[in-house]
Amino acid sequence: MRIQQIMLLLGVFALLALLGACSPAEEASDTDTVGFECDRACLIAQMNQYIEALVQHDSSGLPLAGAVKFTENTVAMQVGEGLWKTITAGPNDFKIYVADPISGQVGLMGLIQNNNEPVILAARLKVENQEISEIEHLVTAAVGERSLPNLQAPRPTLVQPLDPSEKVSREQMLEAGYSYYEALVQDSGKVAPFADECQRRENGMTTANNQEPLPEGTPKDPVAGFMAMSSRMTCSDQIDTNTMSYITSIDERRLFADEEMGLVFGYSMFTHKSDITEVIIKGVPGIESRPYNYDPFNWPSAHIYKIRSGKIYEIEAIGALADYGAKSGW
Repeated sequence: MRIQQIMLLLGVFALLALLGACSPAEEASDTDTVGFECDRACLIAQMNQYIEALVQHDSSGLPLAGAVKFTENTVAMQVGEGLWKTITAGPNDFKIYVADPISGQVGLMGLIQNNNEPVILAARLKVENQEISEIEHLVTAAVGERSLPNLQAPRPTLVQPLDPSEKVSREQMLEAGYSYYEALVQDSGKVAPFADECQRRENGMTTANNQEPLPEGTPKDPVAGFMAMSSRMTCSDQIDTNTMSYITSIDERRLFADEEMGLVFGYSMFTHKSDITEVIIKGVPGIESRPYNYDPFNWPSAHIYKIRSGKIYEIEAIGALADYGAKSGW
């Protein structure tokens, strides 16, 4: 009898050891995924689930962490407030995903309908243990008719994976993204690794390296028509003119990277003290300055950078007006 008991105990110990050796994937059910890593496909699926819930105005099916943090246009809110009440349609074909399994973050920039008006949403989620622990919305004002043609579909390279020959390290990608802000505050296009073909769009408008002819009615006076003409300059040359010197600072810079796509997603806070009445222009024949007449304001922004072979080729950016001195909430 004693031998049988010992053998039974040994069998139990062996079974427990076998169960302990099983991988987490073998132990977990289809719904029990807490504690697992979320890869790129998982992060994008989480974002799609989130957007679907947002459009349905129903967060009950989302895997929200108990202490989930949510801000919209820098204001801390409860899930269910803000865009959760006012969105009327999800993204059209204009949507760009940036998924970073290393930091557990995923971003989406897309054209949605808010109160039946087209606006651009830059959304960020942080996923930890398969739960959403952070939610960030940046929502523009209604998009004008002139911008809508650029918001029907992303530029192709923004949604195409990198060729292996174009990949650089994650650190180089992030460094390139951070350098863009430094180029602006230092008024030097040489600070960032801009490709000659670099093109920037902001809230749907092409604001650097615009290949279209000048719009009809553009003033022929070089000062009055400077902004339209400068949008035809390259990303680097435009910054070199000092035309961005009205920016006081760019703070709270937060970036993450999608190595497969060569994309860097960044949030930041542009501060404009507006203590000048003119912007001094450099290196443009016939123009010494341009007028500047704005009250102080802040401009919370989101940028997506396409990094190929270490250079910035495309910039897709949005911004929204905020009170001067506003903080991001993060």
